Amino acid sequence: MSNRLRTEIQEEEEEEELIVEDKPRKREIPDNFFTQFFTKRFITSEKATNALPFVLFIAFLGMVYIGNMHLAEKTIRDIDDLTKEVKERSWDFKTTKADMAFKSTLIEVAKRADTLGVRQSVEPPKKITVKEDNDEN
Repeated sequence: MSNRLRTEIQEEEEEEELIVEDKPRKREIPDNFFTQFFTKRFITSEKATNALPFVLFIAFLGMVYIGNMHLAEKTIRDIDDLTKEVKERSWDFKTTKADMAFKSTLIEVAKRADTLGVRQSVEPPKKITVKEDNDEN
C-alpha cells in the first residue's frame, strides 16, 4: 500500500511539472489589412506626428459641422413656434375685429346708450337755414 500511494504522489508531481513546463503560446495575430498596416511600419511615429495637425483640423471641422446642424435645427423649431403664434394671433385679431364690427352697429350702440339714459330721437332731423341781410351798410 505504501508503494501504491507513493507512486500516485510521484505521478501527480510529474504531471504538475509537465503543466508548469508548458510555455504559454503567443497568440498569433491574424494576417489582415490592419495588422499589416501597423506592423509593417507603414505608419511610423514621425509620419503620425506630421499628420497630427491635419487630423486635428478635420476633427475641428467635424465639431463645427455638428454645431451648425444643431443651430439650424433649433432655428427651424423656433420658426415653427413663431409661425404657430402668428396664426393664433391672427385668429384673435379676426375675432376681435368681427366683435367690434358687431358692437358698432346702430342697434348695439342704441342698446348701450339706452343704459346711460340717452335715447334715439324719433323726429327726423331739421335743416337750419340762415337768412342773409342784403344791406350794404
